[in-house]
Amino acid sequence: MDQEQRPGRRTLLGAAAALGAGAVVLGGGAGTAAAATSAPAAQGRGGGTGGGSYKDLPVPTVIGHRGACGYRPEHTLGSYQFALDNGADVIEQDVVPTKDGHLVCRHENDITATTDVASRPEFASRKTTKTVDGEAHTGWFTEDFTLAELKTLRAKERIPGNRQHNTLYDGVWQVPTFEEVLQWADEQGRKRGRRIWLHVETKHPTYFRKAGLGLEERVAKLLRRYNRSGRNGYTFLQSFEPSSLQRLGRLGVDCPKVLLLDDLTTQPWDFVEAKDPRKVADLITPKGLKWVSGFAQGIGPWLNLIIPRDKNDKLTKPTTLVRDAHAAGLILHPYTMRNENSFLPADFRRGTDPNGYGDALAAFKTYFATGIDGIFSDNCDTAVLARSAFRKA
Repeated sequence: MDQEQRPGRRTLLGAAAALGAGAVVLGGGAGTAAAATSAPAAQGRGGGTGGGSYKDLPVPTVIGHRGACGYRPEHTLGSYQFALDNGADVIEQDVVPTKDGHLVCRHENDITATTDVASRPEFASRKTTKTVDGEAHTGWFTEDFTLAELKTLRAKERIPGNRQHNTLYDGVWQVPTFEEVLQWADEQGRKRGRRIWLHVETKHPTYFRKAGLGLEERVAKLLRRYNRSGRNGYTFLQSFEPSSLQRLGRLGVDCPKVLLLDDLTTQPWDFVEAKDPRKVADLITPKGLKWVSGFAQGIGPWLNLIIPRDKNDKLTKPTTLVRDAHAAGLILHPYTMRNENSFLPADFRRGTDPNGYGDALAAFKTYFATGIDGIFSDNCDTAVLARSAFRKA
């Protein structure tokens, strides 16, 4: 989700954070409540009966960002399961390809920080430097490994300095394939009597297409196999590149689509490649949003596009983006809310530990009050609790 290859905006502060045990306990109850109000399930794989329109989801919708990566290493079956058990309405996956064309769930194709590959002598020679979307990165990359080789690796916490508690689970899970996640979602759907919503992002699609590893055809094939390619298929598709969503539409994938949006001054990488001069600032104007509505049902803006921060990192006045997007018929799923002080607006930080929890409940409610339709969060239990409080206010 986050374009974290641009570290200047999301500098990570400090060392370890203590796990908010109370939040986990509250999340268990919230998960039960969310299950009772979730969208009815459709017949087919995954169990249950009924419709699968995104319009049936609770509002604001809680999206488990990379699963529940505030509590478990991201994009692991453990992270996805924790998010589902603790109230997330929708679970997010980012997909990247292997050398032999399989899709696996990683936030980036650079797996240096999220697996134990750096400690594996048999893969030492695979370390390299690549330019991805205009930025140089040195490490190990999924497209240089077969699926069998990737399956020998173990997942680990990406930001251990911020989330030391998550390092307890280093080495517990493998890197999951996208198909394994689809199978997991089917199994959970049968157990719960309702289908499980997913939010699937194509990562660096232009880069991979130029490498001969096009993502969209592979995603479409698997969605069809698991009865998720239709309008009511319990799946959102998302990308920072408009052409990826457009290609999925041309492939006949009718899932609701969400265009992700970064800073005002940035450009989608497919625009850079095509020499399209438009920036995010152009895409969030009424004219730009009307254009987006021609191929997508929603946008996923960075939260600062909803409420900007000033030079002291405090929130300012909300923009008109929510109103303008709704006027264009688009829903909004902004990203990303996290509980730690270092990620929260200064208004909601508490104490001096950058990795301690701030007043995330109040922050959630502030964003909910803008009229957004959903939110990505590393801490889905906190998001569900905040939603409940917001609705009662």
